[in-house]
Amino acid sequence: MLRTAEPARSHDPAPLTTDGRAPDARLTVQRGMFAGPTALVPQDLYAEILRGTARRDRTTVSLTPGTHVSTNTYWGRLHATYWQRWTAVGEVRVTLRASGTGRVWLMASDTNKVGRAVDVASCDGGGDTEIVLTGPVDRFVDGGGMWIEMATETGELTVSDVRWSVAHPEPLRPTSITICTFNRVSDCLNTLQALLDDPFARDRVRYVRVVDQGTDPLESRDRFAGIAEAFGDQLRYQRQPNLGGAGGFTRGLFEATAGDPADDHDVLLMDDDVLLDPEIVVRLIGFAACTTRPAIVGGQMLNLLHPGHVHITAEYAIPEQLKVGLPVDGAMVEGFLLGRDERQLPMVQERRVDTEYNGWWSCLIPASIVRAIGYPLPLFFQWDDVEFGYRAREHGYPTVSLPGAGVWHADFGWKDWDEWHRYFNQRNGLITASLRTGFDRRTVTTTVTTLLGQYLVAMQYGLAATLLQAVEDFLEGPDILVDGSAAAAAEIRRIRAAYPETTPVPVNDLPLDFRETQVHLSPGKPARMLLTWVKRALFQGTGRVPFRTGMVPAGEAHWWHVSLFERAIVTDMAETGVRVRTRDRDRLRELSRRAVRTLRRLHAEGPQVAQQWRDAAPQLTSRENWARLYEIDERS
Repeated sequence: MLRTAEPARSHDPAPLTTDGRAPDARLTVQRGMFAGPTALVPQDLYAEILRGTARRDRTTVSLTPGTHVSTNTYWGRLHATYWQRWTAVGEVRVTLRASGTGRVWLMASDTNKVGRAVDVASCDGGGDTEIVLTGPVDRFVDGGGMWIEMATETGELTVSDVRWSVAHPEPLRPTSITICTFNRVSDCLNTLQALLDDPFARDRVRYVRVVDQGTDPLESRDRFAGIAEAFGDQLRYQRQPNLGGAGGFTRGLFEATAGDPADDHDVLLMDDDVLLDPEIVVRLIGFAACTTRPAIVGGQMLNLLHPGHVHITAEYAIPEQLKVGLPVDGAMVEGFLLGRDERQLPMVQERRVDTEYNGWWSCLIPASIVRAIGYPLPLFFQWDDVEFGYRAREHGYPTVSLPGAGVWHADFGWKDWDEWHRYFNQRNGLITASLRTGFDRRTVTTTVTTLLGQYLVAMQYGLAATLLQAVEDFLEGPDILVDGSAAAAAEIRRIRAAYPETTPVPVNDLPLDFRETQVHLSPGKPARMLLTWVKRALFQGTGRVPFRTGMVPAGEAHWWHVSLFERAIVTDMAETGVRVRTRDRDRLRELSRRAVRTLRRLHAEGPQVAQQWRDAAPQLTSRENWARLYEIDERS
């Protein structure tokens, strides 16, 4: 249907209430942005110029004659397939302001990306007008989305103040943001400032809580005082001892469920070191308000160093194999959102892909789910979000990773695996396997054995010691979490300090002749892995290695390649330095003996220890346990 827009009675858009409702009781669930929060973010993630020339600002796009602009982009689409699957919303309404001459379409896509017009309006060259486009949320069960397109022929057209709204759910649950921070003062202040600079997004939030666990507190900065004054009573700033991300984020959940359930807040968890587009606040809160039953609603991770890429759009884990961050079939993996597929169509998540958990870089957790399943485990760092997501699934609460709602976070691919926090990845993975799987001792022991074997032949002695410590502490049982793992964090750093290869050094600080640092590339993955490992173990044990010294690029540092050297100078994944791995027969012998003892214990004691963890889980995830860790007396 072709419609001519009626002139608006006012040059200002219809007023909105502080929770995003229009006067006719509709809820704004998405805004149409045409550029990101910073020039570092590609504008084509928001709106793409298909033909002609246009100027794109944050909330406005201005088209010159002969121009066609589309918002069939990561941030520009309403991902209708997720709305049809997880909500009861039957229709969306798009309102916008336009001036000039041209047309605006509401478009929709089928599962195979083929676009179709749903509604259209014409601007006849008059002044500022309000356009309303309506589209049913149907025919999207398997995939598809909606977006707007604008085009001009001989005239100019300006479009601004785009709002996507749905019938308002009653009542709208209050939501608070919790930011956990540890000695990232500038990053955290930037995140707070981004929220402050977007009154619409900020007004969707009851409180903004900052849980500061660092030794360099935010409150020591003059800039924080100004931000705190601007937020006023909306800001809740709390200092507490370092209990890791689990302790910081759980504090937000703990405070949001402190009183009568009628006063609970949903909680939007947010990392401190992200590049934030506050639009994610509008979208996560809007979607969560409309789900047919409580659901964890997660934002996706976009890569900070490569902002046109999405990390993974849907994930799952295999705890018994200590594997996390695995892509669900059909998910985009390191997807280039600015590219084109083989049919020259935009790279978008067209098909719905259901995730099994969502990282807590940005994730909304309803208070009702916390009331039903308990608080997160006091794991300090890593797997806390995974375990909580799988526990929610077991209780019938899904997780939705919502496309078009993301934060830019440090690229995982530029973080080295051989770091102190790998202890928590490995120990907490074993704990999660105890709680959320049958804990098959053969699978778990084989996994640990394989990892240890690879670390040892690749001269990663510190990483092998890290894994052994993780397994041994797991076998100690639930008492290791009595302090929230604060002591374990300090102890693993002390242990790793004895292994030089765990610390990157500047490449120019190496006292080596340049001829000793010739780059050696990997010949490729072996066909017979076990036989190859046996050969490499003999090389390392006897010292009869093919190469004495060489430099290995980060992407080539596979165990089967590094184990060919007496000394391998391996580029750190961050590309800022190198790790020097040197064959050490005494270390190899010592760690191998310890590994045999630990693996025997894991196989023999693992099932019984897993049961201990299951028995302790209700207490570990209880409010009383977290009150003890926070040193809060709630008995009065």
